[in-house]
Amino acid sequence: MTTASKTKNKKPIELKLVIVESPTKARTISGFLGDEYQIESSYGHMRDLPKSKLGIDTANNFEPSYIIPVKARKRVSELKKLAAKATEIILASDEDREGEAIAWHIANILDVKDAKRIVFHEITKTAINEALANPRKIEMNLVDAQQARRILDRLVGYELSPFLWRKFFRGLSAGRVQSVAVRLIADREKEIQAFQPQEYWGLSAFLNTKKEQEKVFEARLYKKDGKVLDKLEIKNKEESDRILKDLDRAEYKVAEVESKEARRLPGAPFTTSSLQQESSNKLGYSAKQTMMLAQQLYEAGYISYMRTDSVNLSQDSLAAAKTFIDSSFGKNYSLDEPRRFKNKAKGAQEAHEAIRPTTPSRTPDSMKDSLDAKQYKIYDLIWRRFIACQMQPAVFDSATADISANNFIFRANGSTLKFDGWLKIYPSKFTENILPTLAENEILNLKELKPEQHFTEPPPRYNEASLIKAMEEHGIGRPSTYAPTIATIQARNYVAKNEQRRFVPTETGNMVNDILVAHFPQIVDINFTAKMEEDLDRIAEGQVKWAPVIKEFYEPFHENLLKKETEVEKKNMEEKTDEVCPNCGKPMVIKQGRFGKFMACSGFPECKTAKPIKNPAREIGMKCPKCAEFSPKDIGDVVMKKTRKGRVFYGCSRYPKCDYASWKNPKENNAERKT
Repeated sequence: MTTASKTKNKKPIELKLVIVESPTKARTISGFLGDEYQIESSYGHMRDLPKSKLGIDTANNFEPSYIIPVKARKRVSELKKLAAKATEIILASDEDREGEAIAWHIANILDVKDAKRIVFHEITKTAINEALANPRKIEMNLVDAQQARRILDRLVGYELSPFLWRKFFRGLSAGRVQSVAVRLIADREKEIQAFQPQEYWGLSAFLNTKKEQEKVFEARLYKKDGKVLDKLEIKNKEESDRILKDLDRAEYKVAEVESKEARRLPGAPFTTSSLQQESSNKLGYSAKQTMMLAQQLYEAGYISYMRTDSVNLSQDSLAAAKTFIDSSFGKNYSLDEPRRFKNKAKGAQEAHEAIRPTTPSRTPDSMKDSLDAKQYKIYDLIWRRFIACQMQPAVFDSATADISANNFIFRANGSTLKFDGWLKIYPSKFTENILPTLAENEILNLKELKPEQHFTEPPPRYNEASLIKAMEEHGIGRPSTYAPTIATIQARNYVAKNEQRRFVPTETGNMVNDILVAHFPQIVDINFTAKMEEDLDRIAEGQVKWAPVIKEFYEPFHENLLKKETEVEKKNMEEKTDEVCPNCGKPMVIKQGRFGKFMACSGFPECKTAKPIKNPAREIGMKCPKCAEFSPKDIGDVVMKKTRKGRVFYGCSRYPKCDYASWKNPKENNAERKT
């Protein structure tokens, strides 16, 4: 038989093209499927609204005009060639709304009428094969919800931001979710600045028994004349002194002792929000960094999908957890029936699943060689939280003793760990406080009466964890939006992190917030923004169409914008100074820019002289040690600065002539030079 005959009789290979978003995800899935499948990546979005114009026909049902960005054109061409040869096209983008929209865009670009859509919560062989066995069509309700979000954000950003430029200065921006996040931070700062500390006093009695004199324990003043004392009840030293006088030579007697067993339950498995909060609190990672690391773990097949607001767990994962706990810790640590958790987040989707390891037996220790240090820490956190949530409660022996002294009652609390339960795998802070054995009517010895002055404190500034928690509680944004929102408001210099890594509004952030509150209150109204999220959820559930939702928002918004164009006069942001330009002799003025105030020549643009404004708040009252050593005739000041990512460091005011820098405050610590 000739070679030509052999080729003619050879059966053509049926190629099934599977398209995912990322190359890492493509490589992982390739390891699970046979040669008849070709796994390719779209490298994210392949179609979007144009950057150069609005791209939305507001007069024609808000019809979007999508384009293929220049950076995606080569990939589109490659996928079109592969699609032309394929016998079947399978779209396997992520299971959330954005993933559904990506699949829809790809199907439109490739002109595929019968594309199969598969989704999976984890990248494992079992999950992939099950998804391939149960393909579905693209869910247009989810696509429409994502389109509506994109269009809403575009309308606000592209119409409101230019208004701010025209009336104030270029570089300002507003966003449907970002502006509400800035308002939370700005409002909290106003609360702190307006806060008036209130004095109050507490009183503790340090006691022991005659049998165990070495065991001194603390009891705090709890009641007076049978009434429980409020925290702020004792308002000043005079009132505290009167109580001390009333207690002079009092007899301290045990009035009542109660002992009981207390159980402490583990937390729910992670959602996107709770993972970001715990990662921030325990590891110091930003929400953006946490999601990047979790994405890497998901695409490698180590954890389930990381954008979720559900605490639901699959039956298979629960069974696997029990098997692991039984074999690793013993049956006394596992549950007879799996523990299930109820979703608390607004609009949480029960069909989704919490973040968990794909294989419980894949312990963090066994993964050390497969992960880098930061990936390992996130995996360790997720793995421990999942295993812990299916373990027995921690059990404490708890004791409470009420001690009478004249007409006062002091209360002492004690607690000891009886059985560690889930704490064995997921350590949590608790303090053991052992009370001596006490009997009712037992007379105690008073060792010391200690009054303590306190002052009420203002509400704390938000850190990443508490801001995400507040956004979730108020229904602002969704799991996929928390990290990018926080990154955006920092990148635009609306908020910054102080030395305690807590958010403070910048001068620019306060100004933009005040403008929006005064002229566009709905944009920064928390309840209004939360209702819009609920409307997007209703679109995703097929309860309403997306265009009427957009119209209901846009028409009053646009009408108000036109009204404000005539009402709001352009504000002159320049301030006169007594300085003159060293280059041309014209007066220097203070201008407001995106990154705050700076000094510039009034002859701009002919003269481009500009310099930063000396800010006493940035000075720490110390001369630069490097200047003092190497250029004693010209010594700069050490000032507080910030990196582009908002991290505080200390550097020389003469930079770039002097490159001294330190992460630590050199006035308080031995400085370490920043490399």
